[in-house]
Amino acid sequence: MRILVTGATGFLGQALCGQLKKEGHQLVELSSKNCDLTKQDSLNAYNSFTYDRIYHLAAWTQAGDFCLHHQGEQWIINQQINTNVLTWWHRYQPQAKLISMGTSCSYAPDYELVEENYLLGRPIDDLFAYGMTKRMLYVGSLALHQQFGMDYLHIIPSTLYGPGYHTDGRQMHFIFDLIRKILRGKLYGDPVVLWGDGYQKREVVYLDDFVQILILLSDTRENDLINIGSGEEFTIRHFAQLICELVGYDYDAIQFDSSRYVGARSKCLNIEKLKSLIPDLQLTSLKFGLKATIEWFQSKQAALCGEKIS
Repeated sequence: MRILVTGATGFLGQALCGQLKKEGHQLVELSSKNCDLTKQDSLNAYNSFTYDRIYHLAAWTQAGDFCLHHQGEQWIINQQINTNVLTWWHRYQPQAKLISMGTSCSYAPDYELVEENYLLGRPIDDLFAYGMTKRMLYVGSLALHQQFGMDYLHIIPSTLYGPGYHTDGRQMHFIFDLIRKILRGKLYGDPVVLWGDGYQKREVVYLDDFVQILILLSDTRENDLINIGSGEEFTIRHFAQLICELVGYDYDAIQFDSSRYVGARSKCLNIEKLKSLIPDLQLTSLKFGLKATIEWFQSKQAALCGEKIS
């Protein structure tokens, strides 16, 4: 197949493109360096091919408290990106299946995180603008399908982790931030201060698992909305304890700062639909996944953990 991927140089994009190439597909890989998706008609440069699939992974966001401080920009920029991708898909590539990424942030905290609730209620205030842009991306795909018969698949991912994360200094998702802080505590004796009281809960899914599931669903499902996660969540304290065991750091030395931003107190996707579609679903164990991620961190020590500041 000939496939176009937006956000191809991101954490998920690199892993997805690598696997698609292994499977023999022809790829056009887009990033902010070769295509500014905020500009109308920026995708027209890629009209010389007819695509079988479009993976739309690109989004303007970061982890941590980024969404809290960029709500207006996130609304404008992500709406521009998504509208331009949907417009190009409709005008020039209607034969392609569009596989797009949603976010668990779109779910309202007072509803179960199950697919039929994706458009119900209000996302938490801190993530409201970003969560709503992802809802609008889904609504756009659904509307184009209903009017023009175009095929889509909208995926809501849990937090992804594994080797190969960003090394460009941007804010890290919680699991990578925990590893970085604890490794710096081990390597340099830095105090390890984690945000919140440590009892907030999070779900993670290993990157390789996610990519395999994503490609399988892309092959077998269309015009659907599907959660991909592990279906179980753990406290930040549990994640920290496992990381401490794996790197040899004293967990009791960790400090918790309950005044810092933590986002939602709990966020775990319901994956019953996914299990029904893949009855033999097998996921990498958390301990194995963390071990592989920590080993990768250690191999990128200067970029990800930083040098000791004297």
